[in-house]
Amino acid sequence: MKLKISLFILCLGAFFAVAVFSSYTYPEKESNITEIGSSNTLPQVIKAITLDKSFDFAGERVPTENFDARERLDRELLVNSYWHSATVQNIKLANRFFPVIEPILRQEGIPDDFKYLAVAESGLRNATSSAGAKGFWQFLKSTGKEYGMEINDEVDERYHLEKATKAACKYLRKQKAKLGSWTLAAAAYNAGSRRISDNLSQQGMNSYYDINLNEETGRYVFRIMAMKEILSNPEQYGFQIADNEKYAPYNDLMAISYKEAGVLDLKSVASNNRMTYRMLKVYNPWLLDSKITMSGKKEYYIQVPRR
Repeated sequence: MKLKISLFILCLGAFFAVAVFSSYTYPEKESNITEIGSSNTLPQVIKAITLDKSFDFAGERVPTENFDARERLDRELLVNSYWHSATVQNIKLANRFFPVIEPILRQEGIPDDFKYLAVAESGLRNATSSAGAKGFWQFLKSTGKEYGMEINDEVDERYHLEKATKAACKYLRKQKAKLGSWTLAAAAYNAGSRRISDNLSQQGMNSYYDINLNEETGRYVFRIMAMKEILSNPEQYGFQIADNEKYAPYNDLMAISYKEAGVLDLKSVASNNRMTYRMLKVYNPWLLDSKITMSGKKEYYIQVPRR
């Protein structure tokens, strides 16, 4: 009996030894469990971007033969090509707002490429930065007032796309005259005219591509160019957005003028024009309060649905 028990224990021990040994003997088999194309792999193809063509900003050539300029452009193209959600929204919103921005740039003598500066600044949304810059063109309060925009508790024209775009054009035209190129004017939009001028002088250079700047400004113009490249050729970068999936322009609106002195109740404006208060604010994001205190000197144009 004792002999049978001993043999049983011996066999049981051998079985466990074999089981444990076999679990560690062939690790290479486990490494091949998930094969390429199985349901456990991500269904995507990640590729480098081929910079096999010439690039320019506002008609000014990018010196991509310089490996530094080439790699800085490559970085921004990669970041925005693979930042899918933000880039898809940029493509959709561009369809709505570029038709407003483009004719203003043309009338003001500003190259069309600067519409992509608004994309880089705000993603074509009425954003607010940590420094307090607001709107598509990201004006600080002091700069906005300097360029003729009304900013108070009831009205903030930094959120008025047409007026903010015209103000941005004035600023850019001034910087172009001062700095000598549209590329440097774009850099000044980010860093300020004085900082760009000081860097050019201190380093003995006359080109954005040849001066050493802080990281944000050093990337800034390349980011604008990346926006231009991707939004101009979305399919080439893998973005398949049908026209009916893009956000439609606000084509069914008309502007109603208000000038009479007194307090203009915006709830009444909405009701009188058969629209909700919410949609009044969507179409006129520069209206901050529920009213405008009118002096009788300034005329306000409020966008409402066409009757």
